[in-house]
Amino acid sequence: MDVLLDGLESLEYRGYDSAGVAILNDGGLDVRRSVGKLRNLRRSLEDAPIEGRAGVGHTRWATHGKPSEHNAHPHRAGSVVIVHNGIIENYRELRAELEAVGCVIASDTDTELIAHCIELEVRTGVDLLTAARTACQRLTGSYAFGALYEGDPSSLVAAKQGGSPIILGVSDDGHSYLASDIPALLPYTRQMSFLEDGEFAVLSAGATQVVDAEGRPVDREFKSIDWNPVAAQKGGYDRFMQKEIFEQPRAITDTIGTRVDEASAGIDLDGIEISREQAEKLQGISLVACGTAYYACMVGKYMIEQLAGVPCEVDLASEFRYRQPILGPNRIVLPVSQSGETADTLAALREGRSQGSRILSISNSRDSSIARESDDVLYTHAGPEIGVASTKCFSTQVVALYLVALKLAAARGRLGEADLQARIRDLVQLPRTLEAVLQLDPAIREIAHRYFKAQDFLFLGRGIFYPIALEGALKLKEISYIHAEGYAAGEMKHGPIALIDENMPVVVLALQGELHDKLVSNLEQVRARDGKVIAIASEGDTEIVDKADDVIHIPHLGDYLTSILAVAPLQLLAYHVATRKGTDVDQPRNLAKSVTVE
Repeated sequence: MDVLLDGLESLEYRGYDSAGVAILNDGGLDVRRSVGKLRNLRRSLEDAPIEGRAGVGHTRWATHGKPSEHNAHPHRAGSVVIVHNGIIENYRELRAELEAVGCVIASDTDTELIAHCIELEVRTGVDLLTAARTACQRLTGSYAFGALYEGDPSSLVAAKQGGSPIILGVSDDGHSYLASDIPALLPYTRQMSFLEDGEFAVLSAGATQVVDAEGRPVDREFKSIDWNPVAAQKGGYDRFMQKEIFEQPRAITDTIGTRVDEASAGIDLDGIEISREQAEKLQGISLVACGTAYYACMVGKYMIEQLAGVPCEVDLASEFRYRQPILGPNRIVLPVSQSGETADTLAALREGRSQGSRILSISNSRDSSIARESDDVLYTHAGPEIGVASTKCFSTQVVALYLVALKLAAARGRLGEADLQARIRDLVQLPRTLEAVLQLDPAIREIAHRYFKAQDFLFLGRGIFYPIALEGALKLKEISYIHAEGYAAGEMKHGPIALIDENMPVVVLALQGELHDKLVSNLEQVRARDGKVIAIASEGDTEIVDKADDVIHIPHLGDYLTSILAVAPLQLLAYHVATRKGTDVDQPRNLAKSVTVE
């Protein structure tokens, strides 16, 4: 039991709204779960200990269903118990199928459905591994799970598909281990291996076997992991910021969760209701935030106004209340904050509440001050962000704002079912598409090393890519200490053009869209003055190659979602410039992660 609890404590950064364990002993499966942080589960087990030969545990950050004991992991179906990270995308269809054959679903989660799928298979007399392999054929989405079965008390089966990791460990004393991150295993073994997509593992005393989807053995070598505790937390990356950039596909997947349903064109924002009547009466939305979150709000303004037809104002939270805004009951004040404790954003929220406006906040932190004082909260589920310069929190905030835009557009009848389905389909594809963009990292590193000695950078964008240019400039100045400005490209000739010469790198967001040709015209004005152009362009745009010194091509998912894809190369560019300069990327000078004073 101590092994499970200590391992969960090292993983509590992954989630902390509930926790649970399941132990397999001579009497069968014993499951214990508690709401809240891990300490609540510890107290429960101290009062009534349980012991056994095999066990699984989990700390949860809700993506399906609100935090509660019946939604906490592990989940049980008959003789099978399971813990799971990831998202089952065909959750609704699968639940209907299982209920149709008599399965009683006790929770609101997607995880329990996996347990029922496996339970149906073991009833036919097959072993746990075969049952898990067959059950996974019914799953669409991402999963990393561990399962126990009363009928086979000597082993534990794991499976992996998609972004969530599975680490296997074996120790000299004959024990086998399974975890979702390396720190949980370091006290017990340094001999580890990583499960690949489509693979399964059977863990038993003194042995671990890996097989593929057809059950064929896979020769998997265990290697010694020589990490200190800080390196372990970084998960093999050099810095926390680098890790968090590459965590964005997973973070976006968790933010989307089951909040969308392509089949029914449904948008469910965790029970946040916006009726047709409320949407029609809505006079406007005031988006308030600071720093990176402010730029996310600027992107959200384009989304909400163009899709839902609702007027939006975007305010720096530090200025909002001092301009004496005119609000009222038919207006939504929408604060956006990673920490949920940003002092200026909290003050802006209170200004909205004092004028009777509805408060719908977006935050990454449960039980924060902003969350507690809001009427509604949409959590981003980005997970802890250690690097001071925000990366995955920005992208998940934009995704959350896109969900709000779709919800309002549907409520106001602005999007037909076919259009909404297409947008949901693109949204579900976003994490995988972003993974492809992140594979451009080596090429972006080479570009960064050519320009790291520059003293000034200019970032240009038009339309929804204008705030992306602002965010790119902010990332570079935050961590490299190079002066950088973001500008609306059409404004370049009204001042910044005077700065352009052969020493000025200009990053141009030249993505496909109705303003593309105008942006290219601005780019040519830079080249005419010997400026060095780094272009972020859409795949298939070959003409841009002759107009820029360096080109980074990315996929196109429409203007709205492409804005999220476009920010990743800018994050990587800033990261590699800063590391080449030797600055402290994770803790840049003079900055704090959460600004809790005005």
